[in-house]
Amino acid sequence: MLIGEVARRSGVSTRMLRHYDSLGLVRPTGRTVGGYREYSGEDIRRIFHVESLRSLGLSLRQVGRALEDPALAPSALVGDLIRRTEDRLKREQELLERLRAVDASAPSGWQGVLRIVELLHGLNSPSAARRQQTVLAPAEDVPVPTELLAGAVLAESDPNVAGALRWALARAGADGVASVAPGVYSENVDIRRRAVLAVAEIPGDEATAVLMDALGDSDTTVRRHAALALGTRGATAAVPTLVGMVVEGVNDVEAAEVLGALSLDPGCGDRIMSALVDELAAHAADSAVRIRLTQALAEMPATIARGVLRQLAHDDDRAVALIAAALMGVPEE
Repeated sequence: MLIGEVARRSGVSTRMLRHYDSLGLVRPTGRTVGGYREYSGEDIRRIFHVESLRSLGLSLRQVGRALEDPALAPSALVGDLIRRTEDRLKREQELLERLRAVDASAPSGWQGVLRIVELLHGLNSPSAARRQQTVLAPAEDVPVPTELLAGAVLAESDPNVAGALRWALARAGADGVASVAPGVYSENVDIRRRAVLAVAEIPGDEATAVLMDALGDSDTTVRRHAALALGTRGATAAVPTLVGMVVEGVNDVEAAEVLGALSLDPGCGDRIMSALVDELAAHAADSAVRIRLTQALAEMPATIARGVLRQLAHDDDRAVALIAAALMGVPEE
């Protein structure tokens, strides 16, 4: 079969076939009387082998090695290709994110594009100090676009930089919620934790709705962050999680203060007191838990807490009795 026919049937150009010949990858086994290349069935089969290996990303040099050296393990070449492909995809993903950030910021000219690129470099700097400065003191007094802030918040691990990012994002209001809310539903628990902290600092009904979703998260840390934020907003749905925080001793003082604020509503106050009393009974043998619950009663309005404290002042657990008596202002007998 002549080279033109091979090119039509294989889809490989005549120029590339000649290149394969010059490299020794696929040399036609015959020549016509006029000196034209003539390919056998085995030659054509080798062409398809070459193309198949090239489709995996192998270079022509690597293809030649694979076809000529039966002892060459495929895993070595394929493993190297996997690593190189992963690196390339990572670089391309970073490029895609930069392009999307520029597009979302809708720059009016190339100076605006350069400004966004400068902000990206600052937010992605290995220096925590520079990342923080980029947020708190942006060049040319141009605020960092909300989309960039949200992306940085979800990726930031340094607590000081994260705090600066959340502060800046909170100033964006509803736009900030829309940008960072997808992180609350991420499969990555670290991203969900960062997202819920960011949403907690943003006022408004949109943020409250996202926090309500986070209250049902499978991760206890996410639920606790959401509960504290919702409690300060007057959401009674946070009460069970807040009471659980007191029992478990995780941010128990803060949780008790939020419960105290919620208990100013008479209906909610009775509900909170019932929950605390139930936990006192459920942990009759755990002194540490009962001490924390007794201390939490100090945050409740005296009108609803005094009766329980009076009973606890005579508790069999001396530490609990002393704390309850002190909270009531009753001297020890």
